[in-house]
Amino acid sequence: MACNGNCSSCSSKCSEEKKDMHIACNEYSKVKKVIGVVSGKGGVGKSLVTSMLTTAMQVKGNACAILDADITGPSIPKAFGAKGPAMQNEMGLLPAETKTGIKLMSINLLLEKEDQPVIWRGPVISGVIQQFWNEVFWGDVDYMFVDMPPGTGDVALTVFQSLPVDGIVIVTTPQDLVTMIVKKAVNMAEMMNVPILGIVENMSYLECPDCGKKISVFGESKIDEVSKELNIPVLAKLPIRSEVASLVDKGAVELAEVKELYDAADKIKEMLK
Repeated sequence: MACNGNCSSCSSKCSEEKKDMHIACNEYSKVKKVIGVVSGKGGVGKSLVTSMLTTAMQVKGNACAILDADITGPSIPKAFGAKGPAMQNEMGLLPAETKTGIKLMSINLLLEKEDQPVIWRGPVISGVIQQFWNEVFWGDVDYMFVDMPPGTGDVALTVFQSLPVDGIVIVTTPQDLVTMIVKKAVNMAEMMNVPILGIVENMSYLECPDCGKKISVFGESKIDEVSKELNIPVLAKLPIRSEVASLVDKGAVELAEVKELYDAADKIKEMLK
């Protein structure tokens, strides 16, 4: 019977045997910490948060990498201005390296054209993610961030079961359905016994360039109430900034200095000591 990750509803005894389903990392690589970046729905800016949070961690003197697990909607290479095709040597597939030294692997680095659609079924996508972990020569990495597609489907299950995930960051926005979105991600993480590091609220507000007033474009934030209810810390509340979007379009996300995520990087580092 296929494993759905929910041991409480399963008649098998594998949980009692404490079976380790993690696959080995590339034999020439050492990844110290793996952090999943997830969301309960699309359109919340999860890949943007992944890019900027990884940059913040790298700037602070850590060796960082991003495994782009959003196989059907990859956007990480575009944000960093990275181009394929990825090369290979005797140690494995070589990740792209950004201007600040972040290592990237994404399906877009393997396609002939970056706008080529990936029309694959779940098992094939899961296999690719495992290959990214096992067959890419990552080298020495302090923090690897895994950018996952929205939702709680095959990819999230593959990442949680196959990779030694040390914790997840949940990305959301200030809307009425935020509680439901966050709870979906929280419930899956708990079912898979993966620690939750905290929540990042993206598009939290818009700051008026003239008077500095904070404008709640998507409604008043409810993240503090959700945080208290679920006992999960808020890592950051990110404002809407047009200059950040412009840098992403130019493939220069590393130039976006977002103080809130620099602080979040410090909090994550402290939690994973």
